[in-house]
Amino acid sequence: MELHRRHPDCRLVVSTVTETGREAVEQRLAGVADHCYAPLDFPWVVSRFIERLQPCLYIFVETELWPNLLWYLRRRGVPTVLVNGRLSTRSFARQQWVPVRSFYRTMLRGLSLCLMQSDRDADRIVALGAEASRVSRTGNIKFDQPIPVVREDGATRARFGLQDTEQLFVAGSTHAGEEEALADCYRSLVTRYPSAVLLLAPRHIERVESVEAMVRAKGLVLQRCSTIGQTGILRPVGPRVLLLDSRGELAAIYREALVAFVGGTLVPVGGHNLLEPAQWAKPVLFGPYTDHCAEIADLLIQAGGGRRVLQGEDLTQQVLGLFSDREERERMGQSARQMVEQNQGALQRTVEAIEQLLTPLLR
Repeated sequence: MELHRRHPDCRLVVSTVTETGREAVEQRLAGVADHCYAPLDFPWVVSRFIERLQPCLYIFVETELWPNLLWYLRRRGVPTVLVNGRLSTRSFARQQWVPVRSFYRTMLRGLSLCLMQSDRDADRIVALGAEASRVSRTGNIKFDQPIPVVREDGATRARFGLQDTEQLFVAGSTHAGEEEALADCYRSLVTRYPSAVLLLAPRHIERVESVEAMVRAKGLVLQRCSTIGQTGILRPVGPRVLLLDSRGELAAIYREALVAFVGGTLVPVGGHNLLEPAQWAKPVLFGPYTDHCAEIADLLIQAGGGRRVLQGEDLTQQVLGLFSDREERERMGQSARQMVEQNQGALQRTVEAIEQLLTPLLR
C-alpha cells in the first residue's frame, strides 16, 4: 500500500503459491496490486516468468527465497530485496548443514538487501553467507498492520450470533492437538461461566469437518459460523463452540474476545500472528512453541500483555483466572496494545530502504 501511494504509476504484482494467498491479495489489495501465482522454481519456468513480467525490482517476503528465481533475476540485473526477513531455529540449523552451506552462501549473496525482523535474524543470515553491508534490522512489519475496520453498532457480535451477556474466548489459527486441549479447557470453563462461548478458528479451514467431529464427540454443542443467520438453521443458545469456517474474519473477531489464544504454539509448529489480538488490547495466551514469532512472544511477556502456557491444564487455569479477574484482563490488554504501539515503524524503515534501490530505476 505504501509503495503504491508513493509510486501510483508503477504496476505492482504480488505472487502467491496458494488459493488462500490469492484470495487475500484480491480482498486486501484490490485496485493496488495484481495477483499471479509464483512459478515453480525450475530454470525454464522461471526464465519465462521473468521474461513475461519484466520486473524492475523483486521483493521476497520473510523466508520465501527461491534459488533459480534469484539466479535469473541477478543475471538480468534486477535488484532483489528480502523484507521482514526471519530465520527460524529449525531452518537456520538445516541451512548450516555442510553440503548446503555453500549453496546458501551463493544464493544469499545475490540479494541486494536483507531487511530482517530482529537482531537474531540479522545475525543468522550473515552467518549463512549474506554480505553484512547489505543486511539491516528494520523490525517486524506486522507491528504496523492496520486494525481491521469494524462497525461500532454490535454488527460483529450479531454476525456471530452472540448475545450481549455472552463472553467470548477466541482461539485463532489452531492446529490438530490444540483443538482437543481447547475443547477440554472450554468444558471446564462453562462449568463456572455458563455464558462463555468458545470460537475456534482452525489455521486450515479444510480441517473443519474433523474439528467439528472432535468437538461433538466431547459432548459440546457446535455451530459453524457460515450457517449463522441462514434460513431454516436452528441457532443454538447457551454454551456452545463456534467454528470459524471462512477466511478473513479472524482479525476482526478478536475485538470481541474476553481472552485470546493464538495457535501453532501448543504443538511444534512455531506460532502464528500474536499481534492480531494484542492490537485490540486483549490478553494473549500462547504455548511454548513460538519460534516463528519469538521476538513478539518475548516482548508480550516482558510487557505483561501475554502469557506462555505449557500444556492443556495450564491453559485451563490461565483462562479461568482471566475470566474471573476483570482488572487483570484490562491491565494485560492495555499492556499488549502499548507493546504493539511502541514497536511500530518497521514499515517506514523498510519502504525507505527499498526507495534507495527503486528511485534510481524510475528516473
